[in-house]
Amino acid sequence: MTAPRQRPAPVPYGPASASIGPDSSDVQGIFVRSLIRSQLRLALVFAIGFVVATALFVTGIVLVPDLGHSYLAGVPISWLLLGFGVYPLVITVGWLYVRLANRNEARYRALSEDA
Repeated sequence: MTAPRQRPAPVPYGPASASIGPDSSDVQGIFVRSLIRSQLRLALVFAIGFVVATALFVTGIVLVPDLGHSYLAGVPISWLLLGFGVYPLVITVGWLYVRLANRNEARYRALSEDA
């Protein structure tokens, strides 16, 4: 049996995690909120951009009706474009998002170490 804790356990990266001084908890809280806002903004930009790019891709296929009547190896070209055109878009958007999210976190770490 163990004794109950006298104070709550610190939360990593939160305002309660700062044990350096009274001002550092405020600064850490500001940094965390800033990181959350920047990650949310990045996610929204990429989600909206992905939806718009996919919609434009599909709209382009719909506006060219000959693609549905042209075949390559027995498969309509419009299906091939959707099958092999959208996946590179997904991979590129995902790769770019992870790269920029990691950059945001690296900036946050640099700021929090300086503070």
